[in-house]
Amino acid sequence: MIEVGREPLSLEDVWAAARTAGAARLWPEGALRDRLARSAGLVDEVLAREGVIYGVTTGYGDSCTTEVRDQLIRQLPLNLTRFHGCGLGRFLDPDETRAVMAVRLASLTCGWSGVSVELAQLLGDMIANDILPLIPAEGSVGASGDLTPLSYIAGALAGEREVLFRGERMVSAAAFKLAGLKPIVLRPKEGLAIMNGTAVMTGLGALAWMRADNVSRLSSRLTAMALIALQGNPRHFDEPLFRAKPHPGQAEIARRIRDDLAAFDREHAPTRLQDRYSIRCAPHVIGVLEDMLPAFRKLLETEINSANDNPLIDPDTGEVLHGGHFYGGHICFAMDGLKTLVANVADLADRQLALMVDEKFNNGLPSNLTGATGERAPINHGFKAIQIAVSAWTAEALKLTMPASVFSRSTECHNQDKVSMGTIAARDAIRVLELTEQVLAAHTLACIQAIRLRERDGQLTRARVGKPIHDFIDALGDDAPMLTEDTPMDRVLANLSGKLGRREIAI
Repeated sequence: MIEVGREPLSLEDVWAAARTAGAARLWPEGALRDRLARSAGLVDEVLAREGVIYGVTTGYGDSCTTEVRDQLIRQLPLNLTRFHGCGLGRFLDPDETRAVMAVRLASLTCGWSGVSVELAQLLGDMIANDILPLIPAEGSVGASGDLTPLSYIAGALAGEREVLFRGERMVSAAAFKLAGLKPIVLRPKEGLAIMNGTAVMTGLGALAWMRADNVSRLSSRLTAMALIALQGNPRHFDEPLFRAKPHPGQAEIARRIRDDLAAFDREHAPTRLQDRYSIRCAPHVIGVLEDMLPAFRKLLETEINSANDNPLIDPDTGEVLHGGHFYGGHICFAMDGLKTLVANVADLADRQLALMVDEKFNNGLPSNLTGATGERAPINHGFKAIQIAVSAWTAEALKLTMPASVFSRSTECHNQDKVSMGTIAARDAIRVLELTEQVLAAHTLACIQAIRLRERDGQLTRARVGKPIHDFIDALGDDAPMLTEDTPMDRVLANLSGKLGRREIAI
């Protein structure tokens, strides 16, 4: 059980909370409750002194000069959730929604946002009971944070928005009743505290990081398998070579490939002294992603465990601080970078696959890796169409690498005149990962097919392929069938790419 508020959340914590229903809750200890109660009390103290707080005693955004009189202050938070109910596009899936909720709760527990214990507890109970708001993916420019998508969480807390609960869509008030919970009346500042933050882009970013880490590991293994299938030169990955250009991630990728090639006969004379770039330079391609993952982790984990709404209330002094921590620039940069690096890995795998299916370059493998022999060989085309599909998926991934941050738009009467576009970048990154996982699923099947063909024809033995790679092949079992006769492969590909996206295939 992940206890939000106990200590800073890691990317692995967010992944676990996202992947398993009910895996997270609000830390129940009194220290957290005291911090939250003090934070909410500070809002009351400022209001009692007839102080001015943006979004509490004023309108929102460009309307910050509009005074909200005392009798309307308590209606204002609910109105905020309502007028932002304009999101469109697909709904975030359950994993994405859980990640967003966990990240928002982590931010609120920092104690700078002025929310009550009751609100934090209900949000924690929604996570623990897997009551998931239906959050449209489109409608945020990433400053003032993820206002529109997060309004669907705020509205659900108040009992007004639809949620997914026990496999059914219903209004949140009905789900709360079934779960023995009650909606809350949003206090002053609470609607803004939930909505005016970066939880959607950051939650999606955390999931994207975990999947990108898996892409790095799998593409390293597939490079080793492609080299074996092509009967290439394993000396391209020797350790002394990577001391000469010591980027740590690049060296780590070379080590992984080298370990997987340990059993491959290094005395065997390769067909080419130097393999083509998609094999020889794989550490230099994948290694850039591997080198940047730690930097992206730092940006994401800092954002997850930060107070990123506005205004903030200093929990020590009670001072109301008006700023712009809702701006998602760090997350946008991380996601723009991540999607570009992942798409480059897709392009690498596409090139490796193209070599393996082409009899002009594959060093004696059957054309298109067909497993058919004899009189049936002419009517079987193996991986021909899969290679075309891989090219299409790769092209689409590459097309999405235009950085979102450079498309900032002036919005909301020129109050939000410079915005991050972080949520669009995070959504792009998720889509690039989906496409890349499809490419890697196809490449996995092709590498396994090629190795099996070599073994079938006596050109390779299990011993030369090596234990790590054969353990990987054996573990996939029926998920990676030998293709001997042409047959539709869409379900096999969908199943395998889905497992890759869920990190269910150990690398």
